[in-house]
Amino acid sequence: MIKLDQFLKWVGVVSTGGEAKLLIQDGEVQVNGTVETRRGRKLVPGDVVLARGQSYEVAEDGES
Repeated sequence: MIKLDQFLKWVGVVSTGGEAKLLIQDGEVQVNGTVETRRGRKLVPGDVVLARGQSYEVAEDGES
């Protein structure tokens, strides 16, 4: 599993944890079609994250 803020950094949506925090708190990130405001949300394989107009699917090994 990987946390939402870490995933956003890993896929390159943001460059810092602070940037991820603001993006998430502002309601600009969706997980599986629902706005997610918890940066510590644990993602599992198959989850789909939508941020800044791009969609990313969490793969089995944590990759997108």
